[in-house]
Amino acid sequence: MLSPPESKLGQLLQQYVCARITGMGSIDIGLFDYDRHNALYYFVLNADEQIYLRYGGRDAESATTYLNLRSLELALSQGLEMHASGNIPKTERPEPLFASQIPKLNERTLKNGACVECHLIADYQNIHRELDGELDRLRDMYRSPDIKTIGIHLDVPAGLRVKSTTGAAQEAGMLAGDLLTHLNGTRIRTFGDLQYYYDLVPREDKHVSIDVRRDDKEIHLKVSLPARWWLTDLTYRHWSVEPMVYFTTEPLSELQKSELGLPLDGFAGRVTDRDRFQINAQPPLKAQDVICAVNGIQIDKIANTPELYIKLRCRAGDSVRLEILRGDTRLESTLGTVRQNFRKY
Repeated sequence: MLSPPESKLGQLLQQYVCARITGMGSIDIGLFDYDRHNALYYFVLNADEQIYLRYGGRDAESATTYLNLRSLELALSQGLEMHASGNIPKTERPEPLFASQIPKLNERTLKNGACVECHLIADYQNIHRELDGELDRLRDMYRSPDIKTIGIHLDVPAGLRVKSTTGAAQEAGMLAGDLLTHLNGTRIRTFGDLQYYYDLVPREDKHVSIDVRRDDKEIHLKVSLPARWWLTDLTYRHWSVEPMVYFTTEPLSELQKSELGLPLDGFAGRVTDRDRFQINAQPPLKAQDVICAVNGIQIDKIANTPELYIKLRCRAGDSVRLEILRGDTRLESTLGTVRQNFRKY
């Protein structure tokens, strides 16, 4: 991107020392921590590597949903203001971590002279978590929960200015025009900040604290987190640890479950879509099949669909047994889940 020196963005950038990172092999990824599946990500920091703010972030729909030149100008301006103030408290530097300390990444990428791409860092970290029995699928697979799920819709060029609210945010009293300033007590200045700290919220939490500025007043809001507030479409992440099932279902209502004699709190779902060229199920699934159990399990405290149950409770590559209602017929199908290997070598 070319920014003419006389442009607003150009004038801002001239006040920075800019560094473009094209490979992560020698970067302290412990300090420069972020969701590695971003297409573009900036850190604004001082010479002591104290991070002032982040700029970046995305949603499952697009890599560019929250990227905008006006919001970048706003972020750069805030970074300069923070630096000029000189009274930003220092934060403790995280434990250093480098790509060479991730064994499989070191073995398969660094030693082969290949580029250490951001997504490889995340994927190999999850592979090691799985091998060590430490993989938390809600935290480690379902990264960067979507703020729109709780009803926050931003005016993207205006940074953290709220464009409209629905759902939980609206019920908490958030209004269009509010400026988001803190999340769970942490100062946020950009969407990158918001998404980073929102991702740190424990998945079992029921509320999140959000402060907004409205008419020069700071207002504290307590926003309820709905069931599965962390759930996002994982397609673009290509996780190795995600069991690929190649079908989707629509959760049955309590009335539909009752009519079929299924547990009201079960995760039964009706098949709405399946990839006939990828799915590995025998006998094959058909549209309108009702999957009522996986490996004999019908109820899960988190999953509300069969495919989510598989993603949360099974390992990629496992074969699972599906119990199916097809009209008046009950049958079983064996589904072989798939373990992806996306650009790992």
